[in-house]
Amino acid sequence: MLDINRIETDFEKVCRQLNTRQKDYTKDLKDILELNSKRKELTKIVEEMKAQKNKFSKEIGTLARQNKKAEIEIAKKQVSEISGKIDKLDEELKVINEDIYKKNLQLPNIPNDNMPVGKDENDNVEIRKWVKKDFRKTNIPHWDIATRLNLVDFELGAKISGTRFLAYTENGAIMVRAIADILLKRHKKHGYKEMMLPLLVNEENMLGTGQLPKFEDDAYKIDNQFLIPTSEVSLTNIVRGEIVDTKKLPMYLTSFSQCFRREAGSAGRDTKGMIRLHQFNKVEMVKICEPKDSYDELEKMVQDAEDCLQLFNLPYRVVELCSGDVGFASQKTYDLEVWFPNQSKFREISSCSNCGDFQARRMGARFKNTEGKTQFLNTLNGSGLAIDRLFAAILENHFDGTKLHLPEALKPYFDNNDYL
Repeated sequence: MLDINRIETDFEKVCRQLNTRQKDYTKDLKDILELNSKRKELTKIVEEMKAQKNKFSKEIGTLARQNKKAEIEIAKKQVSEISGKIDKLDEELKVINEDIYKKNLQLPNIPNDNMPVGKDENDNVEIRKWVKKDFRKTNIPHWDIATRLNLVDFELGAKISGTRFLAYTENGAIMVRAIADILLKRHKKHGYKEMMLPLLVNEENMLGTGQLPKFEDDAYKIDNQFLIPTSEVSLTNIVRGEIVDTKKLPMYLTSFSQCFRREAGSAGRDTKGMIRLHQFNKVEMVKICEPKDSYDELEKMVQDAEDCLQLFNLPYRVVELCSGDVGFASQKTYDLEVWFPNQSKFREISSCSNCGDFQARRMGARFKNTEGKTQFLNTLNGSGLAIDRLFAAILENHFDGTKLHLPEALKPYFDNNDYL
């Protein structure tokens, strides 16, 4: 959620930066400012009326002591009339506040000053690349490797739940569990506190992190609750409605969970394999900090995600997203993309974002600074990592045509064998 004061005091810049997202938000911003102006005007009138009401109320007390019954009745009538007008104006204000809130919920975060301007993923900027010389190259797609080695039963997943669901079997199931364990242990080493939270969250949590209302079509809803699309939702909302003690900042949180997305906007894309699933496994990283630290914390988070990829000896690159590709709640994002030999392409496996105070405003998450002033927190999130995509990347990069050579980190989970 955007700061209306910022929109008002720096309209031209806010408008210019927001419009780099490849949509013209000028009218939306002007509509909010017009409503805000009306809110201020009505608020002033209400305050003046309340002062007038208080004045007449005091007069009634004075008149009562003087036993002036006629004047008391006149004053009471005036108080009653003013109260009725105040009630009407309060209702108007309530409607305006709700309208401003709903319109603001539709607005994405403002890209930061230095974000590359572009239309889509083709305009993202490569920051660095990490490639080990000894990784294996095959042209075999990961779904064929998974089937050959009896790691994944794609037909069983479809039989149980439908398309874009899969079943891990035997060593495949062990590998998913092992990967989650390896990632969580590595994040603990970097200072993250592990959590295990509910997979079902209420609407307020989804609103807080920006999944609603924009991405409601992608969410699985059960009565009035939602299956999490990522544990970012539950982890970040830990501070919803709180004033956090600065001694607890920065907060580093991590969680392994199943995640659920309808992928409503991805019809026909990645229908085979493990890249785009309706139910998937992920280890999430969340940071909650003071505004002055958020960009440094973002760089550290990217390094944490890179460290995980290097554990599995996988070639990858880091790209900074352009304004046309950056996520709804983010003001700066780095994607980590792992190499898939079969596609001869880097594919996203982690997205690390600084959301600034965008989510905190929606959640009412604050802290008191050194001067005792209450401010909104900054929130960050990143995949650390997307396990199903990591699984697929391990298959394509470490299969020699016959055997899957296990990265060192995985060997202890398979009796220290070198391969499957």
